[in-house]
Amino acid sequence: MTLRLSNRQARRLFLQHHGLCDPPGGRLSGPALLSLVRNLGFVQVDSIRTVERAHHMILFTRRSGYRPKQLDRLLERERSLFENWTHDAAVIPTEFYPIWQRRFAREEARLSQRWQRWRGETFVQKLEEVLAHVERHGAVRSGHLREEGQGNGQGWWDWAPSKTALEYLWRTGRLAVAGREGFQKVYDLTERVIPAVHRDPDVVPDDAGLVDWACRSALDRLGFATPGELARFWDGITPAEAAAWCRAQGNDLRVVEIAGAQDARPRQAYAWADIEDRLAKTPPPPGRLRVLSPFDPLLRDRQRTERLFGFSFRIEVFVPAAQRRFGYYVFPLLEGDRLIGRLDMKADREADALTVTALWPEGRLRLTKPRLKKLEAELERLRGFAGCATLRFENGWQRAPAEA
Repeated sequence: MTLRLSNRQARRLFLQHHGLCDPPGGRLSGPALLSLVRNLGFVQVDSIRTVERAHHMILFTRRSGYRPKQLDRLLERERSLFENWTHDAAVIPTEFYPIWQRRFAREEARLSQRWQRWRGETFVQKLEEVLAHVERHGAVRSGHLREEGQGNGQGWWDWAPSKTALEYLWRTGRLAVAGREGFQKVYDLTERVIPAVHRDPDVVPDDAGLVDWACRSALDRLGFATPGELARFWDGITPAEAAAWCRAQGNDLRVVEIAGAQDARPRQAYAWADIEDRLAKTPPPPGRLRVLSPFDPLLRDRQRTERLFGFSFRIEVFVPAAQRRFGYYVFPLLEGDRLIGRLDMKADREADALTVTALWPEGRLRLTKPRLKKLEAELERLRGFAGCATLRFENGWQRAPAEA
């Protein structure tokens, strides 16, 4: 029998699996931070620092005691996290590295011909040259390789070819990110970065094991999902593989019908057989207002977010300024189990101020005095996190509702 989840049940379960039903205050130790990343699965990395970089904001949103140095320690000293690719560049628990070793083989099969067509017949030879350079000279940035070029602006060691080689070798597992300098990746041989225990070939799964792990771990972090959503979570398997996995699970899974927000049609998905117990244990999220990074895991699958929350979101970084509806880098606002608006703001480093340019509430939502007080409290927390001395609101920052 199909279990029907109300829209509120579905939203809260989704929020619970994304660490947004837990109280967001308090300090965050190294083990607790590692546990948080493990529970999320991965944290997307992005270079834009309008307020703070995406990966730092994602973690701060869930625990306001988080500080970037804690993540650096896990990445660069303890090596309990590593950087590689999911749907984009991400920070991933190193205990998952055996899975990525299987993914690297798939990634190489997918990328090799395409990148060789892109870079020409000498691509493979140049990869080996770059790899040999790293082996002899140690960790490098792409700029280091460029400096060893012939200086004519046309050689392999110029920025684009060297960057291409390094990225390919990283995406396919022969190099790893050892650290960052000014947010530029520093690459080194994988065996110098990833602890040996995680590189044991005896623990690398076969393709069937990869599919099983990807689907199970995705469902654990989504609560309920279609095969397409399972496949998109890690972006390492196909929807057809996920669908076949779902069919093979028998009574371990059950079909659920998820009510959509507003006028969205109900949609069938799969959940673990104990979904009702999980629902019973799901607490309501805190009423505190939180500012989300545009790359927050809650927004990772835009279609799913729109179906569940009635919130249509588009990152407009690459949209021409005249065509943007909201702004270059707009932050969604979460209150309880609702996405209630979007905020345009930036950390003005010269003025030492977190400056709020515009707030668009969703639909008929009212910016009541208690809600504005909660917003100001959250912005004060974010101001401190961004290292700004003051919080500033531009004239006319309260805008008409987003759907107007």
